[in-house]
Amino acid sequence: MFSLQKLTNLGLSIALQNIKCTASIHTTTVCSKVQAGRYRITPKRDRPLTYEMAYPPHSIAHHKSWNSWNTSTMLDGQRPSQTAIEDLFIRKFMTGTWHSLIVSEVIIKRQHNMIRIAAIVRQAISARKMYFLGSYTEELLSYWIQCPVTLELQTVADKKDVVFKYI
Repeated sequence: MFSLQKLTNLGLSIALQNIKCTASIHTTTVCSKVQAGRYRITPKRDRPLTYEMAYPPHSIAHHKSWNSWNTSTMLDGQRPSQTAIEDLFIRKFMTGTWHSLIVSEVIIKRQHNMIRIAAIVRQAISARKMYFLGSYTEELLSYWIQCPVTLELQTVADKKDVVFKYI
């Protein structure tokens, strides 16, 4: 940095330009740690991973697909922040309503004004309760989001049926 004597000698405008130029240079080292979305291997290799969890984040669109399908994040897309918050709300509502029954990721697909929600659910409750929860979820989400919502559920007998590999 400049000393006070140099500031008075150079003139205020030139000194401010020099300070701006030197202040914009970053001198920290680059941290290229890529750890988000990766799972550590356990000593006994007994941690179950689903298909969605098995692949690292950089392989999205190569080996696995996105969990939200919408076009609001494109250039000049409408309501991108509201869509992201709605998707978060839908996921939280689904995991709360279908408590400990959802064994996969909740996939949200938006087409025009219709929302389709896909998930894999355990067969731990009777079919009657499952139909009720499905209708309840569709009705409430349709009312809150103000567009038609359709659930696309698949059932499995046990949680272990969804395991892709163990690490």
